[in-house]
This record gives sequence, structure tokens and C-alpha cells, in this order.
Amino acid sequence: MFGIVRPCRHRLPEGLRAEWTAHLCGLCLALRDGHGQLARIVTNYDGLLVSVLTEAQAGAADSGRRTAGPCPLRGMRTASVARGEGARLAASVSLVLASAKIRDHIADGDGMLRRRPLAAAARRTAAGWDRAGARTGGALGFDTALLVDAVERQTDVERAAGPGTPLATVTEPAATATAAAFAHTAALAGRPGNAAPLAEAGRLFGQLAHLLDAVGDRAADAAAGAWNPLTATGTTPAEARKVCDEAARGIRRALRAVDFADRRLAHALLAHEVPRAVDRAFGAAACTHSVGPAAVTGPHGDAGPPPPQHGQQPYGQQPYGQQQPGRPPYGQAPRNLNGPGNPFAGAGGGAGDGGGSTGGPDGSGGRGPGRQRPPRGFWAGCAAFVGLCCTCRLCCASEYEGPWSRKKREGCLDCGDCCDCCDCCGNCGCDGCGCDGCDCCGCDC
Repeated sequence: MFGIVRPCRHRLPEGLRAEWTAHLCGLCLALRDGHGQLARIVTNYDGLLVSVLTEAQAGAADSGRRTAGPCPLRGMRTASVARGEGARLAASVSLVLASAKIRDHIADGDGMLRRRPLAAAARRTAAGWDRAGARTGGALGFDTALLVDAVERQTDVERAAGPGTPLATVTEPAATATAAAFAHTAALAGRPGNAAPLAEAGRLFGQLAHLLDAVGDRAADAAAGAWNPLTATGTTPAEARKVCDEAARGIRRALRAVDFADRRLAHALLAHEVPRAVDRAFGAAACTHSVGPAAVTGPHGDAGPPPPQHGQQPYGQQPYGQQQPGRPPYGQAPRNLNGPGNPFAGAGGGAGDGGGSTGGPDGSGGRGPGRQRPPRGFWAGCAAFVGLCCTCRLCCASEYEGPWSRKKREGCLDCGDCCDCCDCCGNCGCDGCGCDGCDCCGCDC
């Protein structure tokens, strides 16, 4: 699952989240139906943008859906998934993208691909994916030779690059290929007037994806002595960031000129998630949504309260002589701490109970809903872990119970990598994606 556009479920509204998942599963099933089970491993986040753009222009999302059967990656649940020409074009593009990625790893000698037998097998796999992508693209009127040619030219471009070479020259093959794929969605949707602005958006997105991949790999490439466009051209991180920010703004400008039937999801992914991908690549974004209650992490989002400053009372305490919240005035009897107002009181905890009840409301032996059950033993935890893996709850469930600790955790793939999760754009704004031109999301539409 590679790609730069990985929206967090805490940012996308419920409806758009379901649509995004439908396109992701639709791409996976289009790969399976057209090219076999093994082809599903090339499913990627950026390839589904082709499917999203096609449907956003054509409209009538319901007619482009089908109900897919239970899948382990969905926790054995059925789902409504995208189908049709957009999903098939996304499958064709994804195959060529994966082929390019394999060739890049072979050229860099990454990992096990340094060994000649494995590299030869990988080349055959990449060539097979090129042919498969060409067959699917040809059936849709899309010439994947543009993509394959771009992949092959990339090596020559890298050899000719040196200090002072513009980044636009190094990223040109990726930009050209992505521009062609984006523009063809206009032909599939029957809106030829959208081809030019979509080609511009695709060109900038291809450039941006190439640069963000280089930013993420720069340290590893330096350690391994592999070629990296930023190192080869002598581009500083500040210069690369400037180019990426300009590309993200250019994508947003290009989208304004596109005639969409329903622009919400395309706008959310390309106008909002792309800048967040830039922040994530340059280490300027982190997941800040809180999993537990505020009482556990404190109001500052950290593990505890800040230390008191000189001359201040400790955090949470009142100065001498002032009434503290929850404590009765002097001379009055204290209230019953085991009464119904206490969430940690046991079942039947009323007057005179004294907290001695052993039957909590959740059957936890006096541990109310705020208490955690005791951890599992080693073997019981192993059995629970196997169950979580077999049902894919570890990666796909929104929340699951830790196999050993029993703590509530979120699925591995549920949040992408990051989430700033601000709530100031909580309701539908300019395009129904949750933005309202506020400072937090940077939307100027």
C-alpha cells in the first residue's frame, strides 16, 4: 500500500470516508478480476485517484457501485465498492506504477534485489505488469505506452542529472505519465473540456509524488549510496519544500477549472490531503487526535499536567481557604462516593454499600465501566493475537482490544500515518468536504 494521499478517518466526513473506501476496494477487485489474485498487491492509494476523478466528473455514484462479498481485509464484511471504467483505468495505472517502483528498486539495488536471480525475477514480473496494464488501458482507449516510456526514460534522466539540474527536469517523466492518466479520466467521463486542467493537476501531482518519495528516501539512499534526486541536484530541504508547496497550490488552482458533477471527494483528497502529505514528508505533521479520555492524558494532550510555576498552586489544587469542587462545606457530612453519581461505583452501590460490591455493571467483578480488565496471560494473549490476525481486525478495525494488555487500540491502517484532526472545519463548507476557508486547513477556495 504505497502512495502519498492517505486520508485519516478522523478528517474525512462519514460519507466521504465510505466513498474513499469504495474506490480503494473497487481498485483492488478490478485488479483481481482483470489480472488475477497476485495483482492485488499493487493496490495503492494514489492509483485510486483516477477512479475518484472519473466518478467525480461522471456523477451518479450509485450506478457505479456493486456489493462485494466478505473480505478478510474488511474484517469479513461486505461493502459497496466502485466498478466500471474508472476502476479499470485505475487498475491499469497501478500496474504500471508498481512496475516502475520495482524497476527503481532494482536500479538502486535495494534489499534482496541486489541478488541477480531475484532481480531477474523482479524484472520479469515488472514486464508482465506492463503488458497487463497495456491490455486494460487499450480496452479503455488509454495508451499506456506513455507511462511505460516515462518509466524507461527515467533512468536516462537520472544519469544526466547533476548539481544545478532543475527538479522539474528530474521529475518530468513521472509528471508526464500522471498528466496523461488524469487527462484520460475526462474522456471516460464524457467531459473533454476538463482534459487540460486535469492534465495540469496530474503533471503537478506526478512531480510532487516523485519529490516526496525522494524526501522520504534521502537518508536511506545516502546510507546505501543510492541515487537520490535531491542529493544529485544539490537541492536543500528548504528548496524542495518550496517546490512541493507550489505544486500543491497549483493542483488546487487547476481543480477550480474542472467541471465536476460532484467534486467533494476529489477536492478533499487533492486540495486538502496533498498539502498534508507534504507536511508529513517534511516532518511537520503528527497525529494529534486523542484515543483516551482527556482525564487520562490531561488537557495539554501529554502524559500529565505541566509543573507548577514559582508562586503558583500545584495543578488542580485550590488556594488555601477556597472551596474545592466536589468537597462539601466544612461541617456537612460527606456525600456517598459509592452512589449512582460515581462512575466507578460497583453495582448496587448505594447508601451504606461501602464499595464492597463484587458485581460491576459490566460483570467485571466490581470494576465499573471506567476500569480495565486484567491483562491476559502469555498463551491466552497469543490465542487472541491469532484471532485478531485471522479476522484482520489489527489493520482494518476502527478499534480493537490489545491481545495481551486488553487496552483499546486503533487499527494499523485506519489512520494512514498522520492526522491533525482539527475541529474548526467540522461541518460542510465550500465543497462539502469539511473545509470552510479556515486557517487550519489552508483552503482558499
